[in-house]
Amino acid sequence: MIKLFKVKEKQKELAENAKGRPPVKKQSAGELRLHKDISELNLPKTCTIAFPNGKDDLMNFEVTIRPDEGYYLGGTFVFSFQISPIYPHEAPKVKCKTKVYHPNIDLEGNVCLNILREDWKPVLNINTIIYGLYHLFTEPNHEDPLNPDAAAVLRDNPKLFESNVRRAMAGGYVGQTFFPRCI
Repeated sequence: MIKLFKVKEKQKELAENAKGRPPVKKQSAGELRLHKDISELNLPKTCTIAFPNGKDDLMNFEVTIRPDEGYYLGGTFVFSFQISPIYPHEAPKVKCKTKVYHPNIDLEGNVCLNILREDWKPVLNINTIIYGLYHLFTEPNHEDPLNPDAAAVLRDNPKLFESNVRRAMAGGYVGQTFFPRCI
């Protein structure tokens, strides 16, 4: 009987000895697709991408959005992206690291964006998600809220909502909740 595991171990050992270092790790299909998505990014000028763990860890990165219009004009909002090895068959996990008064982002940073949940399809990509996040800041949606209090204020009193957003972004309280400065 051929012992395949022994053969595989021997091949790995030979490869390590031949080059003095372990063989190059094979990329998953998710990593290959993500590499393609990142190389084809066409970000709005108000968005940037960073890899805090270095370019070797493409599966975890941050996107910074600085809206140039709307209620959130002048703010800086950072989102963390965690990509599954089975991407694009599973949507990325996206969290807002900046505490924000927003109807579609709760105080823990969870984001209510349909393409990250029920409307995710493998044909969508990172660029689509970033544009979706940007759109949340230019057109917040009170009809599908994660923060029902902010949604009610946006729906019933847009001027008060704007005042609350400005106070929160400047570093202050809205109700009983403190928001760190993000302008």
